[in-house]
Amino acid sequence: MPLAVRIIRAEHDALAAMLRTLPLLLAAQQRAGTPCDFGALRAMLFYVDEFPERLHHQKESELLFPKLRALAPELRETLDELDADHAQGERAVRELQHSLLAWEHMGEPRRMKFEQQLKVYTARYLRHMRREETEILPLATRLLSAADWADLDEAFGSHQDPLAPRAGQPVDEAYAPLRQRILAALPAPLGWGPALPSAG
Repeated sequence: MPLAVRIIRAEHDALAAMLRTLPLLLAAQQRAGTPCDFGALRAMLFYVDEFPERLHHQKESELLFPKLRALAPELRETLDELDADHAQGERAVRELQHSLLAWEHMGEPRRMKFEQQLKVYTARYLRHMRREETEILPLATRLLSAADWADLDEAFGSHQDPLAPRAGQPVDEAYAPLRQRILAALPAPLGWGPALPSAG
């Protein structure tokens, strides 16, 4: 399996795990009467904006998708839809960040709006990643040449996602505090925090 595909899947897995865990973490804190850790939530949304939205998506849209467009015209509509998802992703995460700040500064009346937006954002993102993994990556693996994969491996390997570090490669020192902040807030087994209690 090409390095670029392994990186894409690892980054998808890390992001999906975090997005799926966030609502569970918020619900557990609410049941326990524990104050929300807004700093940790801000760190998580900053991570989404900084890595998946700006680096991961950019490389898919500017490098992977054009190669596939040239080889598989039947994918045009799917690739257009995925590109549109990428284009609106930054705006969507900024709206989520704004809703979080509104909840933090305006109080509980703003909590529900944030949680609803998070639910919609997560569902869209998970659907988007599933499409890439089921409709795009298998075809890319079959259609792209060794030279194409060499280019993609170099491009996708040029950054190190702090939540999806590759074996034997240290996390960029600049992002180590962000990684530590997020992992400390996320419950085990995803992060370093205590496991979530059963909802029952």
